[in-house]
Amino acid sequence: MPDSEGKRPVAYKLKPQALLKYLSKMKGNPRTSPLQSPPPLDLFLSWFGALLGIGVVAILALVYQMPMLVASFGASAVLLYGVPDAPLSQPRNVFFGHTLSATVGVLAFALFGLTWWSAALGTATTILLMLLTKTTHPPGGATALVAILNQAGPLYIVTPVAAGAMVLIVVAMLINNLSPNRSYPRYWF
Repeated sequence: MPDSEGKRPVAYKLKPQALLKYLSKMKGNPRTSPLQSPPPLDLFLSWFGALLGIGVVAILALVYQMPMLVASFGASAVLLYGVPDAPLSQPRNVFFGHTLSATVGVLAFALFGLTWWSAALGTATTILLMLLTKTTHPPGGATALVAILNQAGPLYIVTPVAAGAMVLIVVAMLINNLSPNRSYPRYWF
């Protein structure tokens, strides 16, 4: 059936080969190396670092009545104390990832209020900005979402978020460097 300009609409057909190629991406690849557990000392330090870091952050979150924030910092603790060598675990990513995310979340709430789409927009924008600024820290997505869901104001950016990120980084420096197998941070900027 022609449209209003007399042109026939273009019919797109999904070719079976394209669909099979797309689906084959989901099968993954065989593992090339065995899974390994860290040495016992590093296991203990990961546990102890998370205990200290999250303990202090939980106090901040409760004082500022933002208990949901501990969830995003819990994810940061996995990165900082469990895989401290990972690029997403470095101080630049942790601090700026959380702080940028908190800023976006506060702005999204201030501009659009508490709606399902402001939560989605704030989180999506956070991801985009972290990628653009090379400060990707996955828990930052939760930080932005918590800001919107808790209807946070500008103070949320400084404390508990920026202060909490700094606490986790300082604890990571103190604890991770107790291990002869670790050196944290790998880089600052």
